Amino acid sequence: TKLLTCCKFSLPKNGVISVQSVLYGRTNTVICSEGRPPQEFSNTGCSQSGTGTFVKNRCNGKKVCEISTNDVISPDPCFGTYKYLQTNFTCVPASMFAKYRKLRYKGRVISVLGAYFGRDNKAVCYASRPASQVENVYCSNPTQIVAQSCNGRNSCTIKARDSVFGDPCFGTFKYLELSYVCECK
Repeated sequence: TKLLTCCKFSLPKNGVISVQSVLYGRTNTVICSEGRPPQEFSNTGCSQSGTGTFVKNRCNGKKVCEISTNDVISPDPCFGTYKYLQTNFTCVPASMFAKYRKLRYKGRVISVLGAYFGRDNKAVCYASRPASQVENVYCSNPTQIVAQSCNGRNSCTIKARDSVFGDPCFGTFKYLELSYVCECK
């Protein structure tokens, strides 16, 4: 199991995971070869397609992400080769808001790195809320909706509502945590 943790305890400066690259297979004879017979790591041209997309969809925009090689073993990209899961990621700043956010950048386009809707911290967006609405901090739902709506555009309005993102935890006041960059057209 590979555990990616990003800025877990750095409140209030929150950050989220942005997966840069992923490999399930083998590209060299050194990584994860100790104690293995040489024939199990001699094939260094082995990688599974689609693993990067799977890991990015599962982890981007989250603070913590757990991935097991059991999640990515099928189909076997190179039978008889001892494989490993290698993930490179960065921690990117995230902004949080409870109602809506309008993004507008003249001459640039938006590229969403990650987003999730829910709650993972009692101290965020809690003003005027009863304690019962901010207690559940195990309520988050990674989402591609923001990326689908905003990527490649120079302006975008996002409403942080259950009707847009679904309700991952009924009765909990939720917010949208978003990480994005602006790129030149």
